[in-house]
Amino acid sequence: MKPGDNGRELILFDKVSKIYPMGELEVKALEDVDLTIREGEFIVILGPSGSGKTTLLNLIGGMDTVSHGRLIVNEQDISGLGTRDLTDYRRTQIGFIFQFFNLIPTLTALENVEFALELVMSDTREKSLEALEAVGLSDRADHFPSQLSGGEQQRVAIARAICKDPPILLCDEPTGELDFETGKNILKVMQDINRSNNQTIILVTHNSAIAELSDRTVRLHSGKVAEILSVDNPKDAESLIW
Repeated sequence: MKPGDNGRELILFDKVSKIYPMGELEVKALEDVDLTIREGEFIVILGPSGSGKTTLLNLIGGMDTVSHGRLIVNEQDISGLGTRDLTDYRRTQIGFIFQFFNLIPTLTALENVEFALELVMSDTREKSLEALEAVGLSDRADHFPSQLSGGEQQRVAIARAICKDPPILLCDEPTGELDFETGKNILKVMQDINRSNNQTIILVTHNSAIAELSDRTVRLHSGKVAEILSVDNPKDAESLIW
């Protein structure tokens, strides 16, 4: 049975719109989006540039706020939260993984993970080492980003995202800067995290092949949900071809 079949409702978009003012014009990045995501699902968001993928991710992540509608995350309506409450929400509920690794070059892999963890706890060393172990990088803990390959740097970024045990991981083109084999390895790490920790993963990509990993694929077009497809038998990352 897939997570979406029995997991509790974790994220609810209820007629959500996001409008950006552009001078005298208004640009609708998202319009009347209805979407439910359940705990433990692996969701892939597909769509062309300008379809609203990153806006949707930013709303879930509390990096932007809705213009209309309600957005419920983990039984909390985040639609009207102020700046301080949104900061607390991001710290406790969300892990971010981006296309660019955004590591601090003067810190080691371990220190990069610890730096993120210091925002929520004081004793960071053990949890940071556990996170690096989870992504297969415990033997590179003392290396600086310049001493790591692109794939290893992205693994550090994943460790930094999961070290707080957030219920939701938001991934914006996480393989965009990686070659095919390295990208598959990163996707395998994420798939393993999803399956072993029951963390909900929402991954934005232009690469339709990655949708074969998902429990469901959400296609966006012009700010609207055009299609939601269930994947009966998600592939393992090692078998992907693109």
